[in-house]
Amino acid sequence: MRLRRGIAIAVVAAGGAVTTLLVGLVTNAVSDESRWPGWLGWLQEHAWFSFVVLGVTMAGLTALLAGLSETRDPLPPMRADDGAGPGAAQVLRSLPRDTAAFTDRATELEQLVGSVRASQERGEPLPVHVIDGMPGAGKTTFAVHAGHLLSERFPDGQLFVNLNGHTPGRTPVQAGEALASLLAAVGVPTPQIPVGDDVGAVTEARAAMWRSRLADKKALLILDNAASYRQLEPLLPGGSGCLVLVTSRKRLVANEEVVMSVDALPPDHAVDLFVRLSGRSADALDRGVVGELVRLCGCLPLGVSLLAARLRHHPSWSAEDLRGRLVAARDRLGELRAGERAVTATFDLSYRDLAPERQRFFQRLGFFPGTDLDAHVGAALGEVSVAMARRHLEALYDDHLIDEHPGSRYRLHDLLRDYARGLAAEGDSMDHVRAVERVCTYYLAALAVANGHIVRSGAMMPTAPDGASGVETPALESRADVLSWLETERANILACVRRANGLALYDLVVRLAAAMAPFLRQAGPWDQAVGLHRTAAEAARHTGDQRALGDALAELGVVRRFMAAYPQAIEALNDAVAAYEAVDDRRGKADALNQLGIVWYLTADNEDAARAQTEALALYRELGYRLGQANALADLGMTHRQMSRFDAAVEAQSEALAIYRELGDRYGEANSLRDLGVVHCLTGAYDLAARHHQDAFDIYLELDDRVHQAYALNESGVVRRLTGDVEGARTAHSQALAYFTELGERFGRANSVRHLGVVERVSGNATEAIRLLEEALDAYRELGSRGGEAASLSELGVARGIVGEHDGAIEAFERGVAILRGLGDRCGEAELLNHRGTLLLTSGDPAAGRRHFDQALALARDIRCPLEEARSLEGIGRCEWTVDGPGHGVASLRAAVTVYRRLGVRAAVDDIERLLAPRSG
Repeated sequence: MRLRRGIAIAVVAAGGAVTTLLVGLVTNAVSDESRWPGWLGWLQEHAWFSFVVLGVTMAGLTALLAGLSETRDPLPPMRADDGAGPGAAQVLRSLPRDTAAFTDRATELEQLVGSVRASQERGEPLPVHVIDGMPGAGKTTFAVHAGHLLSERFPDGQLFVNLNGHTPGRTPVQAGEALASLLAAVGVPTPQIPVGDDVGAVTEARAAMWRSRLADKKALLILDNAASYRQLEPLLPGGSGCLVLVTSRKRLVANEEVVMSVDALPPDHAVDLFVRLSGRSADALDRGVVGELVRLCGCLPLGVSLLAARLRHHPSWSAEDLRGRLVAARDRLGELRAGERAVTATFDLSYRDLAPERQRFFQRLGFFPGTDLDAHVGAALGEVSVAMARRHLEALYDDHLIDEHPGSRYRLHDLLRDYARGLAAEGDSMDHVRAVERVCTYYLAALAVANGHIVRSGAMMPTAPDGASGVETPALESRADVLSWLETERANILACVRRANGLALYDLVVRLAAAMAPFLRQAGPWDQAVGLHRTAAEAARHTGDQRALGDALAELGVVRRFMAAYPQAIEALNDAVAAYEAVDDRRGKADALNQLGIVWYLTADNEDAARAQTEALALYRELGYRLGQANALADLGMTHRQMSRFDAAVEAQSEALAIYRELGDRYGEANSLRDLGVVHCLTGAYDLAARHHQDAFDIYLELDDRVHQAYALNESGVVRRLTGDVEGARTAHSQALAYFTELGERFGRANSVRHLGVVERVSGNATEAIRLLEEALDAYRELGSRGGEAASLSELGVARGIVGEHDGAIEAFERGVAILRGLGDRCGEAELLNHRGTLLLTSGDPAAGRRHFDQALALARDIRCPLEEARSLEGIGRCEWTVDGPGHGVASLRAAVTVYRRLGVRAAVDDIERLLAPRSG
């Protein structure tokens, strides 16, 4: 998809103040309605961003992809309701499955369920329930079991997040990172999730948005494995109807919480659990020996489960046999592990019961940098086939040495992970490094397959390293498969990058960052992508690989552009150009120049933008890279249009369109059609503009791209209004407004509101027009869009003049024209001058009005904008008619009629002919 114009929209709420962290779009848009939607922001499309902390994929995110050369990769919208329309109700359920091994904790359950029930019945806010206890006591199992029991009381969703507070080898999940996942899970589009360099401000902003989203909901949130109250506090919903269950090894106390301790099981309950899991009847077991067994493992559910599994797998053993083996295992541990011997002995007993090849496999699971894994990752870690890895994982699960999670995924309990890592540390010191290398190589091979589905045809894709050819990868046969897999593995892959960087495996860091770039560009959050590409750039500097450095800096620049951090984007992209020049990488240089041109376009540095795109185009032509040529031409065409060089804009965009069609690039084709439609609208070719907009809309419909459908509807509505179909315009803009509101796309929504304001003004409802235009003006200012602000001010001046607010109208015009002149938008300036001339004429100062019409006429003729030329001629004629009396100004009026007729603007023709009718009679 030829997607341009990054949007990163997020409102930061901190200390009661609302601060714009991300500016949403172009600061250089022009004023006329026909100039806005398509060419300002080839908005990014939808992709999933989901719960990844525990590997539980949860849909919900609409990521709007910003455009870049080979990074304009189309992802069709995906919805959290599995195929229902975006407006359908969504109930998010990500609790791990309830376990059959849960044993009676009637007192604790009664306390929890009773507390929740009582609060709900009294209409009181639900307190946070903190479940603490020692490792292995079953805190998570208890919380999940309680969550399933209470799920019907929380119909708006049940969510689970693992905060990795005490996970060996993993740093605790930062609150801001967890909030990004939660917001995505409840359907917040990526551009609306706050990002920025101030971690504290971003976390506060995300927390405020999270509280707002759950304010009127009844949802259940389990925050598992919390490290501190500070970590979890920002995640607490603000609504009184939400229940939060927190598990932690620490006592996290606050005044509003209910603290529940989950200790080791009472001996009788531990014995009951052992009997149930052992597969033996109670009569066949010596209860006294079983009692001693469970006491030896501290009556911890984890240890009891492991011991029972040992007995179940050895039918010839008696409980006394198992007791003897456990005592021997405790003795083997010695004093080094004396403090942990109660449960570690059960691990040791279970481990030593495994076949040697399964022991090796289990050890290597401890090396996995991520949290949860599947058979493919297991195969990479264990150097076995996927089929064998699956057998190992199933056997380890049956032995209670790993936990199973939805989607055939597995996870080691933190204690078992630590135990596995300890075993591995006793062996080959390089085995850890080799295991990380193997799993990184697996991910690179899988990402190469995934990128084949999401990177545009002809674009350069990161290649898998040597040795990846024999790696078994998942069946990723469709875009939907790819998105689901990427969301599931995102956190694991990023954890692998961190581990590889810590082990100085810099080549793998660079490769993984490049392979993840296409997905992160589309799915965000972009501050996560910034961190990744900074790490890759440092890794490339360590290796001295200038090409890799250029790639990392270019990606960093692109993401910075999406965040509207334009100075940082320019710095990174200039550094990328220098890195590419150092190794004579012309393709890389061309891509970076193309991106620089886009940034300069967005900041209204039009001459620099045109120069960068022209240089990029020349390099692409030398290389014979057709997609790059099309992209540079399309961006060059948009720059020309912004400079009111309409002939040059049509020429460049038409050539781009031809290449996109040659390549079969439907997104590129649709976007070029849209931009051509905008230019044709500006030059008065309304029939051609309408056809282009309709053709673009049809392609977006085919691609199921609702964001761009809405933009095409807005543009179609502009043409309808200008050609007299006011009700058709109202319908188109209203439909676009509904789409943008539904999808959470604030910039597009602001456009629709402004267009509807113009429709109300031409329909004679100036008061409603003012209301709508002021709403749009506020939205554009919040988004940092100067062009949108100028367009709204221009129309506000007209509407305020109609209701007699002369001073307010003049103020709006003066502020608007200052912005337009700063942007170099001469067509927008001509429109505003005509509006101001009309105000002066109708308020009794036709001489001043005539001066403004003369200025507008000169501009309109210079840039060949016929609609503003006709409006200027009409204004000049009406001024002469007013000053010199009826019968004067006829030549100008008839000249205006000629242009209006050519444009098909029938209403304007009728108005003038009514004025001239008495004279004609």
